Amino acid sequence: MPTSNPTKQLIKALKIKYDSLKKEKESLLALIDEAEISESVYNSNAIENSTLTLKETEKILLEMEVSRDVSLREVFEAKNLARVIEYVREKAQEEELSEQNILLLHQMLISNIDESIAGRFRKKGEYVRVGTHIAPAPEHVGRLIDEVLIEYTSDLDTYFSGKIARFHLKFETIHPFNDGNGRMGRLIINYQLQRFGFPGIIIRDKEKKIYYKAFQDYRDQNKLSTMERVINLALIESLHKRLAYLEGLTIIPLVEYAQELEKSVHATLNAARRQTIPAFREKGIWKIGK
Repeated sequence: MPTSNPTKQLIKALKIKYDSLKKEKESLLALIDEAEISESVYNSNAIENSTLTLKETEKILLEMEVSRDVSLREVFEAKNLARVIEYVREKAQEEELSEQNILLLHQMLISNIDESIAGRFRKKGEYVRVGTHIAPAPEHVGRLIDEVLIEYTSDLDTYFSGKIARFHLKFETIHPFNDGNGRMGRLIINYQLQRFGFPGIIIRDKEKKIYYKAFQDYRDQNKLSTMERVINLALIESLHKRLAYLEGLTIIPLVEYAQELEKSVHATLNAARRQTIPAFREKGIWKIGK
């Protein structure tokens, strides 16, 4: 089923508060975004089986030496993705998502990794699969991307996260590129969210089981709601984090919060995962403002 009314009301209330509090605090929000880049890069690349740890990702982005031999490809995957995340944050408000800017983002993402496929869709003879799913033939890619873009921009009725979920599921099913499709799809989610005035989200490697299930649900049952829930939960968490900082709350570990209230740590963590309390993660650690 699509996003429930209570979830819509919660997102609406958080968004109203966020819009009110962020005035004249753009520099604080920019700092939060910048601090999140390494975490965003680490998680998106980890979903694609990168061997880099979060700490190694941070060091690479800070141009520091990593204590083990890391492939040049993984270094560029980290640096390129960080650059594109920043670009999306700066440019998303300027123009609607289009084939042209999708290709530009891919060019930036794959630059110095494989120039022969950077910034273009798959062409004749280039087939790809994801697990057991074989993507459509390259001859159909351009038309299918046009169709999904038209569907997205012309749909004025579907709730925003439902629209974004459907686009993401269809984009990844088309798998238009030879490489970088997953990272591109998650970049596009944030591009779209920012067009709606929301902060970006992080889809985390630790939660890729439910993320992958969302694709399976779509391909087996044409079901969008699993992906919609993934996006909604990540967005609520992102809003909770920013509101905690915008309100000037004291940020403490969730474990400490549970102990102070003499509550079960396990139950409190479960509430955080369900976003029934205003908790959020920083470097994988659950925290809350008080």
